[in-house]
Amino acid sequence: MNKLPVELGSIVISKAGRDQGRAFVVVGEVDDDFVMVANGGLRKMDRQKKKRRKHLKPTGRVVAAVAERLASGQAIEDHELRDWLSEEEE
Repeated sequence: MNKLPVELGSIVISKAGRDQGRAFVVVGEVDDDFVMVANGGLRKMDRQKKKRRKHLKPTGRVVAAVAERLASGQAIEDHELRDWLSEEEE
């Protein structure tokens, strides 16, 4: 299966499931088929959602701060995720 262009910090929209239509930030990669997503509200950082790449629609926008902080091992707070997502939706 082709790997969709989602990387750490990418903002994606769920295409399937109970969370269909919701925006998330990719906060981890499991393997070629799965990534971990969170949005700071329904899915917090301590309870991330494992989601198939094919069920996500990339928006083409990336929150660089998420990728940098995850790469350096720093924690990301839920309120920060909510802020980044709200800024991107404007």
